[in-house]
Amino acid sequence: MDGNLSRTINSATPIFELKNVTQRFGHFQSLTDINLKIQPGERVALVGSSGAGKSTLISLLNGTLLPTSGEVWVLDRNLAQLRPKLQRQVQRQIGTVYQQFHLVDNLRVIHNVNAGHLGRWSFFKAALSLIWPQEVETAAQALSQVGILEKLYSRTDQLSGGQQQRVAIARVLVQNPMAILADEPISSLDPERSREIMDLLRHLSHETGKTLVTSLHAIEFARSHYQRIIGLRQGRILFDTSAESLSPTMIEDLYSLNSPSL
Repeated sequence: MDGNLSRTINSATPIFELKNVTQRFGHFQSLTDINLKIQPGERVALVGSSGAGKSTLISLLNGTLLPTSGEVWVLDRNLAQLRPKLQRQVQRQIGTVYQQFHLVDNLRVIHNVNAGHLGRWSFFKAALSLIWPQEVETAAQALSQVGILEKLYSRTDQLSGGQQQRVAIARVLVQNPMAILADEPISSLDPERSREIMDLLRHLSHETGKTLVTSLHAIEFARSHYQRIIGLRQGRILFDTSAESLSPTMIEDLYSLNSPSL
């Protein structure tokens, strides 16, 4: 990240800010009038039923989606007003872990981890690394952080689901962003692997100070692993509260089929 961009970010500047954001897909309105600030170092859980707008919000935060109306600010920049080069520069500071891992199954683990470098490597270096892996020590350190260093040269399709998610997290660590977004990172994992991944994300955020924003169905993990919980219902923010202040009534209102439309 260039010096001008890095100088604008301090503890008082939100790492993410949404201002009156609405997102439509055709006639369907996924998000309505979202106003939100997330500060550097926060651990924030987005909770709500399927279709509540959690994944859409993640896509707005990482810049893969621009809002129908309103403004999305990331690292003190309005994404919609950035030149493509600076937009990519900002996006490199946001790492995303996805539900489906987004790995190349027939490649070895080191190549998938090294994909975290692609935003800054030249085309030649990236192509060379597929033949002769580059920056092996960096990849090994990231895999050590996520607990699977021994899988460095394994084929990715030979790993379990939990191990593949760890590879995806290691790829983000190699990218070394200022913030990590995780979109339903445990929805395809069994309960034991789910807890391992949630523990890992919390540990990495705590140890590195990186902002962590995660969309979740499991309200129990939101309460136990995050400082702040944002409840989305029908594309609107129903509540934005600390984990300690989350009440049974708030949870019931969030998921109840009988609650009135917002």
